[in-house]
Amino acid sequence: MSTRGRIMHRLHRRLAAASALAMGAALMVAIPTPASAAARVDNPYVGATAYVNPDWSAKAAAEPGGAAIADTPAFVWMDRIAAIGGSASAMSLREHLDTALDQGANLFQVVIYDLPGRDCAALASNGELGPTELDRYKNEYIDPISDILADPAYASLRIVTIIEPDSLPNIVTNAGGTAGSTDACATMKANGNYEKGIGYALHTLGAIPNVYNYIDAAHHGWLGWDSNMGPAATEFKKAATSEGATVNDVAGFIVNTANYSALKEPNFKITDSVNGTTVRQSKWIDWNYYTDELTFAQALRTLLVSEGFNSNIGMLIDTARNGWGGSARPTSAGPLTSVDAYVNGGRVDRRIHAGNWCNQSGAGIGERPTAAPEAGIDAYVWAKPPGESDGNSAPVENDEGKGFDRMCDPTYTGNGRNGNSMTGALSNSPLAGHWFSAQFQELVKNAYPPIDGGGNPGGGDDTQAPTAPTGVTVTAKTSGSVSLSWTASTDNTGVTGYDVFRDGVKVGSSTTTSYTDSGLSASTAYSYTVKAKDAAGNVSAASSALSATTSAGGGTGTGALKVQYKNTDSSATDNQIRMGLQLVNTGSTAVDLSTVKLRYWFTPEAGASTFGTSCDWAVIGCGNLTHSVKTNGSVAGASHYLEVSFGSGTLAAGASTGEIQMRLNKSDWSNFNEADDYSRSTSTSYADASKVGLYVTGALAWGTAP
Repeated sequence: MSTRGRIMHRLHRRLAAASALAMGAALMVAIPTPASAAARVDNPYVGATAYVNPDWSAKAAAEPGGAAIADTPAFVWMDRIAAIGGSASAMSLREHLDTALDQGANLFQVVIYDLPGRDCAALASNGELGPTELDRYKNEYIDPISDILADPAYASLRIVTIIEPDSLPNIVTNAGGTAGSTDACATMKANGNYEKGIGYALHTLGAIPNVYNYIDAAHHGWLGWDSNMGPAATEFKKAATSEGATVNDVAGFIVNTANYSALKEPNFKITDSVNGTTVRQSKWIDWNYYTDELTFAQALRTLLVSEGFNSNIGMLIDTARNGWGGSARPTSAGPLTSVDAYVNGGRVDRRIHAGNWCNQSGAGIGERPTAAPEAGIDAYVWAKPPGESDGNSAPVENDEGKGFDRMCDPTYTGNGRNGNSMTGALSNSPLAGHWFSAQFQELVKNAYPPIDGGGNPGGGDDTQAPTAPTGVTVTAKTSGSVSLSWTASTDNTGVTGYDVFRDGVKVGSSTTTSYTDSGLSASTAYSYTVKAKDAAGNVSAASSALSATTSAGGGTGTGALKVQYKNTDSSATDNQIRMGLQLVNTGSTAVDLSTVKLRYWFTPEAGASTFGTSCDWAVIGCGNLTHSVKTNGSVAGASHYLEVSFGSGTLAAGASTGEIQMRLNKSDWSNFNEADDYSRSTSTSYADASKVGLYVTGALAWGTAP
């Protein structure tokens, strides 16, 4: 019997047993019925009440300033086989689940973290299982966890899992030939047990109807280069289709797990230049395509969908320790004397190097857990509970399989993985996962947004809520989106952002006075309200409700965006189609580029039916784009189209993406005849292109489709 079959058999057997027992005892005593099954949802965080771990909460509440966040939900870590059964000092998995039910929670979060040869690049988080102990992982770890999670008593819970942090990315970056490579990672790449173990976990846990699996996907400072990001997506797909797993077992991915990368870098953009030198060339960015976790997560999501993962996957971002607040937080970019001064003076992430990961000095609590905060993001979560150490700063004897990693030693001068920099680690730290009081207090002190009572501006005794937003209005709409703006609220200490509600349910947040709600149905009325919030967590009353009806779906887009095109190929009968494209925002509000796709229609005539596509140059960076050729039936002049997607970022009102140079070819390099191609024009300078389609969340927003 397959693994999935065994799980379903166990479910049916338990339900049957419960039913038989109920009938046999009906005349004697009433017994509780199994919990009602939780309906499968697209985003498990929307409308959910998450479990608060009493073990962590008690430790947090005992620290100065900790009571203000002690009721924050965070993940429970199953970091060894013994953790499943618990101990005198830690609750078992089943006890956690029972307590979640007692709390009235309907969301439970757990980290699955005990692969064979675990974390081959960091001794501090090495695990108990050897590189070849895949069978033990399956039989003694995953199977017992699945047995517990599949218990009908927990069917009412949405159970979110993080599958094996710091595993698959190590195979991409640390398994051969680079400065950060290790023999242990080379071993795991060779034996395939990371892929097999993760595939088994996905397949086994994915068979449980109320489980939502999210695969760990490192962070932008690890995978943000094309040379890493593309291979990582391929590696994720390989694991997700191993040991019986399919992409349907994957609800999404999580970035920044147990790390410190800033959620947003507000003071500079990846496209900025200083004296002709781009931000990408700065020592801190080091040619990375991303400055922060939000832009990376959104771009990675787009790439993963193109790799074959389901289009509705969502991303999680661990914000437990990436706040970087306090007096050291910059409020503007650095001086224009050099690109390094500009970036270093303005970056809110104050680590010495983006590769530093252990107990970072100066770090702070980040955004509190929030559902659906941005496009493509299922939630901000606290995966690594604040106050739990990343690793010991000096050797410590232990029976947990955890070694001494010099990256946790504040005196260590570094290695190839952190540019041979100082580690920036705090001193006197305990074993990974053990309570680190000094770190917790520093995280509270440096929180951003600040914590009420944490000693930061906006904290203390501030109990005054901002005024309610006014003047909510529609600034643009398509068949699939509504753009809103409103008049700013006021507050005694300052407004930090706004939450937007559609039909009474929060759909997103904004730090400005505008927001675009996407993924809507055509010709449908929606009701919107907005609430303001301040640094102390005070929330205003809701604005007056505004009704907005989306445009009708149809063949001609009339949105606030337009496409301009120029022909960069003088020959209509050579072996490539080449063009320049640019997207212009003619509206009054910013547009989320991750929702936008461009389509250029053509016909390939004879020859190969597969294609290669290339971005030769783009102002916004080719790394921010994905592109492929798709079929469009037998339409004359438009049997295929080149689709270009934007990974992340926003396009400001009145702004343009700048030039994007694209080309495509047939895989056999045979010639095209472009003369009758639907989207082709002979114009050699940019002009509005009504036959190049622009789609926003799947709805045509510019141009006329063939």
